[in-house]
Amino acid sequence: MVTLERLRADHADALLAFERENREYFARSIPDRGDAYFDPAGFAARHEALLAEQDAGICHFHVVLDGDGHLVGRVNLIDVEDGSAELGYRIGERAAGKGVATTAVAEMCRRASTAYGLTSLVAVTTLDNRASRAVLEKNAFTAVGEVTIDGRPGIRYTRST
Repeated sequence: MVTLERLRADHADALLAFERENREYFARSIPDRGDAYFDPAGFAARHEALLAEQDAGICHFHVVLDGDGHLVGRVNLIDVEDGSAELGYRIGERAAGKGVATTAVAEMCRRASTAYGLTSLVAVTTLDNRASRAVLEKNAFTAVGEVTIDGRPGIRYTRST
């Protein structure tokens, strides 16, 4: 069972541990966030800034928990404006390939409509990230065009909620 919890201040330590544990795994498919991101003081400040953005309604950040309550991922809606937002997600290596991303994205799409009043979502991924593309397609996202993501070819998706 997968659950989503809206990001809170008390998630900071578990979130930093999750990011550190999965740093190399994530860097295989997306650009690394750099050493400063993983510094405890810098991470704490960034976490507080994210919570402020969330309180302002600019973004909706969530952690993904497994059936035992362990943090196994993140799923977020950013740049909320005019009924739309960009969906982003990352699932840790130990939970990859088990349907966690598909389930978490499905729940976020439901919340986007019901809790946040959004009518459309966009998402982007690199062309070579087949797993991410499959997650989006299983959740009724439609490919609408090519993009460049940090110098790599990518694809843009949209979905009506």
